[in-house]
Amino acid sequence: MAVAQGWSKTWTFLDGDWHEGNVPIMGPRTHAAWLCSMVFDGARAFEGVTPDLELHCARVNDSATKLFLKPTVSVETWVRLAREGIARFDKDAALYIRPMYWAEKEGPWVQAHDPDSTRSCLAVYEAPMRKPTTGFSVTLSPYRRPTQETMPVDAKAGCLYPNNARALFEAHARGFDNAIVCDMLGNVAELATSNIFMAKDGVVFTPVPNGTFLAGITRQRVIGLLRAGGVTVVERVLTYQDFQKADEIFSSGNYSKVVPIGRIGDRSLQPGPLYTKARSLYWEFAHS
Repeated sequence: MAVAQGWSKTWTFLDGDWHEGNVPIMGPRTHAAWLCSMVFDGARAFEGVTPDLELHCARVNDSATKLFLKPTVSVETWVRLAREGIARFDKDAALYIRPMYWAEKEGPWVQAHDPDSTRSCLAVYEAPMRKPTTGFSVTLSPYRRPTQETMPVDAKAGCLYPNNARALFEAHARGFDNAIVCDMLGNVAELATSNIFMAKDGVVFTPVPNGTFLAGITRQRVIGLLRAGGVTVVERVLTYQDFQKADEIFSSGNYSKVVPIGRIGDRSLQPGPLYTKARSLYWEFAHS
């Protein structure tokens, strides 16, 4: 069967070799294809740099363990394969690097997979970066982030993402690009796609990790860089109303790194000095 056309340039390491294109890796009996026993991570290569690549590779192994998969690829091997894949593209290409584990077979009780059937691959593909001057719009989502008792929110697990997609579809239907998603208590957790920051009166705030969302690698990096740069960063409980009153709002994530938010509800915002500092510090770190 021919691979579907229209994908950006992609190379995938699977079963001991590199394959070009969007390689089919799951069939109708694959446990992950219908019961979502899959974890992944995402790192970036852009402008010749791969910031925090080792941390992303370590996290996919940690996520696999939390979803009862067997991480069979060492962090060092993931990093080596990622660099092999990057070398197959133009030097200045903006790339997304996605290591994955999934269960191929079901266990005796079907819903629970067989850990010994864990498989892996690493996909590297062209993915343009969002322009840093292009802010996006956000609204409040009616959907909520689950708790650790109800979903594996401590892992980067595929089963979490359909809920994010619901938030995006609902926001898009109302004319917004993205959505602020709250936890079950109604406090802000993150965006549907990434972590979120706000600035007020010269101080940067971000939701405190409370077991409903991943405190992302880029998020942690931005916090550390801002604090080292003399900016006060506070992790605390935040409401949607806090963000409505913010001087600046910006996001951090694996895919787009640090980008501004230009509108919340019907209120327009401009990229401000603290977002600019966060972006500049991150770019300086990435290229150091």
